[in-house]
Amino acid sequence: MALPAQLKPIQHHLRTAQEHENRDPVVAYYCRLYAMQTGMKLDSKTPECRKFLVKLMDQLESMKKELTDNDSISQEVVGNAHIENYALKMFLYADNEDRAGRFHKNMIKSFYTSSLLLDVLSVFGELSEENIQHRKYARWKATYIHNCLKNGETPQAGPIAMDEDGEADGFGAEGFSGPGPSDGGSFRGGPPSQAYDPQDKSLGPGPAPEIGFTPSPESGPPGPLATTYNNIHIPPGAHAPANTPAELPPPTGGVHLSPEDFTKAQKYCKYAGSALQYEDVGTAIQNLQKALKLLTTGKE
Repeated sequence: MALPAQLKPIQHHLRTAQEHENRDPVVAYYCRLYAMQTGMKLDSKTPECRKFLVKLMDQLESMKKELTDNDSISQEVVGNAHIENYALKMFLYADNEDRAGRFHKNMIKSFYTSSLLLDVLSVFGELSEENIQHRKYARWKATYIHNCLKNGETPQAGPIAMDEDGEADGFGAEGFSGPGPSDGGSFRGGPPSQAYDPQDKSLGPGPAPEIGFTPSPESGPPGPLATTYNNIHIPPGAHAPANTPAELPPPTGGVHLSPEDFTKAQKYCKYAGSALQYEDVGTAIQNLQKALKLLTTGKE
C-alpha cells in the first residue's frame, strides 16, 4: 500500500525498518512503532491515512507475537538500550570516516540513518540532551556532505560549525539509495563493501568499535577534544569510559536508596548487558560504573 502524502515525514523510518527486516527485527519493530505513533499525530482521520495506519498496527502486532521471547521487545529498557547502541555505532562509524576524510554514500547514509534511529528512541520517552545533539549533528552532517558531493565540492573533514538550519533534510523523497551499514556497510571501519551484521557470527570476534568521538590518526594528535557546533556542545568520548575506573567511595551501608534509584541501577545494568551483545566492552563498563556509583553513593 502506497504511503499517503500526509504521512511523508515517516517514509525514511519505514524504509529503515524494511532494510532491517531480516538483519535486526528489533530495529525494524521499533522503527515501525515510531512511524505508527508519529503517523497518528500527523493524520489519523482521512480514510487513506487511517487505512495505512491500521495496516501498520496489524504488522506491529504480528511482529510482537513473533518476537515475544525477545527481551528487547518484552522489556522496554532493553529495547531502548538496543536501539541506542545501534544508532551510536552507526554514528561513530560515519564520524570516524568523516574525520579521516573518506566521503562516500556509505558514510552519508550512516549519519542519516543514525539520526532516524535517534528519532525512534522517543518511543521510550524524552530524548536526552546528548542524543538530541547527536541527532541534530548527524542529520546536518549527512546533508552537508551529500550536498558537497552532489555539487562536485570536497567536504571539510571532521567537526565544523553548523549552518543555522541544522536539521535540514536535503535528500528528497527517495532519501539515500546508496549502501550503508543498514544494507551492506561496516561498523568495523573496513571498506564499504565489507558487510556488517551484528548477528553474523561468521565475521569472527574482531574488535568492537569504540564508543566515543575518537579522532582518526589522520585528523591530528590524540586527546580529548570537546567540539562546539554553534550552540551545540559535543563532549569528548560522549559514550566512552574513563581510561581508569571511576573513583568510588567504599560502601558504608548508610546510603538510602529510593525505589527510583533501584530502577535506574537496573536500567544501567541492562544497558551494559545489551552492549555486551555487540562486544562493546567500553559502553558496558561505563554503565556498570554508573550503577555502582548510584548504589554506593545514592547519586548519579
